[in-house]
Amino acid sequence: MSVLEMTAVEKSYGNVKALDGVDLALGKSRFVGLLGPNGAGKSTLFQIISGLFVPDAGTVKLFGMTHGADGPAIRRRMGVVFQARSVDLDMTIRANLRFHGRLFGLGGRKLDARIDALAEQFDLTDLVKRPVRNLSGGQQRKVEIARALINDPDFLIMDEPSAGLDTPSRRALVADIRRLAAEQDVAILWATHLVDEVDDADDVVMLVKGKVVADGAPATLIKDAGAEDLTDAYAKLTGGATPERE
Repeated sequence: MSVLEMTAVEKSYGNVKALDGVDLALGKSRFVGLLGPNGAGKSTLFQIISGLFVPDAGTVKLFGMTHGADGPAIRRRMGVVFQARSVDLDMTIRANLRFHGRLFGLGGRKLDARIDALAEQFDLTDLVKRPVRNLSGGQQRKVEIARALINDPDFLIMDEPSAGLDTPSRRALVADIRRLAAEQDVAILWATHLVDEVDDADDVVMLVKGKVVADGAPATLIKDAGAEDLTDAYAKLTGGATPERE
């Protein structure tokens, strides 16, 4: 069973069509890059996947279920990292993670053990008593990801997760998430406008003006486009959309 299946999904805001017949599938343990320029519809797609928005047309299934009656069951198996910060900057790391864990019904020693494990995984153990505001940008992003993983999800969606990070921090974050998919069987959907972040993805979906214009393994997309690398393939397959690298 696929983790995510989207078929002919459409979403408009007035006369602006943010998503136009999007088909998208994602399986277990896959690291999939959603690549597109700013304004391509990536954030709208994520809001629909997370259940915040309802599509105008098409179907969305997660773990074979649909939002609505199955919403709580879906959310228990998902983690979400939005582009905007969603942790309390004045609370400590531990307080943030404890608060979010309780939203999933976690508590006591089980929650404390989960927080300790995530802090160790993301090199935050020595910082858990610090207010998030006092952390670096990269450390704050790690807290966001740890928060999204507190419920041990099967599916993690990440919207421009490296926004505001310097190049070394971005690369370290990509490596951390790539290992998460490989070692813990978590399906990852990573949205970005930076090509180099998804060079090593299992699959890359290219979204331009609300439409999927290419979908496949990076090597396949490069070959099909007759390109030298993914940056060149992106430019060719998207009809000249300007790729970005850092």
